Parts: sequence; C-alpha cells; structure tokens
Amino acid sequence: MLSLQTIFGRGNQFYNLLEEAAVAAHDAARALHAMLRESDRQPALDAFRLARLREREASNRISQELVDSFITPIEREDIEALASALYKIPKQIEKFADRYSLAIQHLEHIDFAPRAAMLEQAAGVVVQMVRQLRKMKLEPMKALGDELRTIETEADRLMLELYGDIYSGKLDPLQMFLLKEFFEILEKAIDRCRGAGVVAYEIVLKNS
Repeated sequence: MLSLQTIFGRGNQFYNLLEEAAVAAHDAARALHAMLRESDRQPALDAFRLARLREREASNRISQELVDSFITPIEREDIEALASALYKIPKQIEKFADRYSLAIQHLEHIDFAPRAAMLEQAAGVVVQMVRQLRKMKLEPMKALGDELRTIETEADRLMLELYGDIYSGKLDPLQMFLLKEFFEILEKAIDRCRGAGVVAYEIVLKNS
C-alpha cells in the first residue's frame, strides 16, 4: 500500500512544470529589457522565441500530465488556469518584439526600457509566487501579490502620463499611433503577470 507521502509526492511534477513556465516567462521579460537597454536596440528575436517555445513545451507537458496522472497536488482546473495565465505572458512579450523589429526605424527616439524593467520585475514576482505554491502559506503569497499590484498600479500611472504626451499635439500621427500601440502592448504584458499572480494567490487562498 502506498503511503500518503508517496502518493502526493507524485504530484510534484506539476509544481516543477509550472515553475518552468514561470521562469520561461521571466526570461522573455529579461530579454526584452536587455534589448531595449542597448543603444542600437537591434532586436534578436531568437531569445523571445526560445522562451515562448519553453513555455509552450511546459504547457503541453502539463496538459499531458493532467491526462496521465490520477493524483494532482491541487485541483486540476487550478493547474490549467495557472498554466494558461503563464502561457500568455511570453506570448505578449513576443508580440512586442516581433512588431518592434518591423517598426524599429520609427522608434529610435522612444525609451521603452523603464516600462520593460517594470515588466521584468513583475515577471520575477510571478516566479516567486509560483514557487510559493509548494508551501501553501497565505501571508508570503499575499505580500507578493501586493508587490505585484504595486507594480501594476505604477504602470497604469505611467500610461496616463503617456496619454498626456500622445494628445499634446506635439507628435505626428505616426508617432502617436506607435507610442500608443507599443506601450499598450507592454502594459498588457504587465497585466498578464498580474493575472497569473491572482490565479496563484487564489490557489493558496483555497488550499491554505
């Protein structure tokens, strides 16, 4: 007869795969920030595609494990929800990188790095939250959730400042469009991080 420790130990692969997905998302955010800090800003898209591939592989393996495994450490729908939320982060980042590579000649005067730094920070918090799932302790998870919410709030504030620049009348129509398009993609990527954090927090809230 199997012990409870043996049975529940078999669910650890889900934590491992969710952590892999979160780290891949963070790596994509780090690559974007690094690219936007460079003076020439020449996009190297391989880093984003590799992170997205790692994320996709982790997501696929989670789906397969849900089919194959009788025991899961948390409810199946929660695993699926978190995997889906994590998948959306590098997808959004890759969207920015792909479009940036097409419009780079029009974007040389725009400094995206500060907001990319916020995205990297948010993705890093998500990694910490996913790692906390093994412990199922509410207070550390709440503190991380508060940190993530603070980042999102600051990003929203910066977006309001940006709209002031867009509608100031000092920019030509193309500049207005590009500013709005690219900063909104970055803002949505931060929102994706916040969404993943909310799912992780709700899992702990349910199971603590």
